[in-house]
Amino acid sequence: MDNALLSGSDSDSEDSFVTDRELQDAFSRGLLKPGLNAVLEAPKKAVNDVNGLKQCLTEFKRDLEWVERLDVTLGPVPEIGGPQSTPQNKDQKVVDPEDDFQREMSFYRQAQAAVLAVLPRLHQLKVPTKRPTDYFAEMAKSDQQMQKIRQKLQAKQAAMEKSEKAKQLRALRKYGKKVQTQVLQKRQQEKAHMMHAIKKYQKGFSDKLDFLDGDQKPVARGSKEGAKGQPMRKGPNAKRRYKNQKFGFGGKKKGSKWNTRESYDDVSSFRAKKAHGKGPARPGKKGSNKRPGKRTREKMKSRTR
Repeated sequence: MDNALLSGSDSDSEDSFVTDRELQDAFSRGLLKPGLNAVLEAPKKAVNDVNGLKQCLTEFKRDLEWVERLDVTLGPVPEIGGPQSTPQNKDQKVVDPEDDFQREMSFYRQAQAAVLAVLPRLHQLKVPTKRPTDYFAEMAKSDQQMQKIRQKLQAKQAAMEKSEKAKQLRALRKYGKKVQTQVLQKRQQEKAHMMHAIKKYQKGFSDKLDFLDGDQKPVARGSKEGAKGQPMRKGPNAKRRYKNQKFGFGGKKKGSKWNTRESYDDVSSFRAKKAHGKGPARPGKKGSNKRPGKRTREKMKSRTR
């Protein structure tokens, strides 16, 4: 049985070997079609067919005037104030293609030279080179798209203005809070100072009432003149003087009934009869209209019965 298996395996290997050989022969003959097997093509050789290129050029070349073609072949414009260009300088000043600045500058100078050479020629041919005032050209983008762009820009600008206003408001709030705290602290300090001055006045340690003047600023001790150069005046303030001028001043009210040395020594108005009750009856008292007592009233009632 083992021999049978071995013989079967050998036959399969021989069949597979034969089939591989057949495939190789078919592939060498070109009988295999593209499918599961990929056909590798050899790289194409570049051929410089000069005659074919000239033939193609003669087919699509047209003998048109220069105004229709507007083609010029010029070098770059010479530098201002620089040395004159010579073949040796040209060889020395070769543009480095890897340098972006030199490459773009050479394009710019070559275009500038072309404009300087072509403009006089166009003027000779009476070709207009400037756009008229009533020139109308269709936009590359539609009005609808431009409207969307405008709305987007306006929304962006409005958002920036809104954020700027919010920043200003925040700054103003911070400044307002700072000013408010400063004012509150100043009021508290003034109140504490006034309470301290009132306590000193009540206890008799001070006889000054300058703390009642309010917002008047204290004047330096050594200065004899005010802020405006006027001399200091003692007496009531401007508000008190204005009220005295408007309503008058009635004089001193406190202590008007106090005795003085002169009033104590003056006895010219003294009357002995009035002082000891020997004078005429006082108008406030009536001696004849005296009510009888309780017993007298009861006797009077019993008599009447």
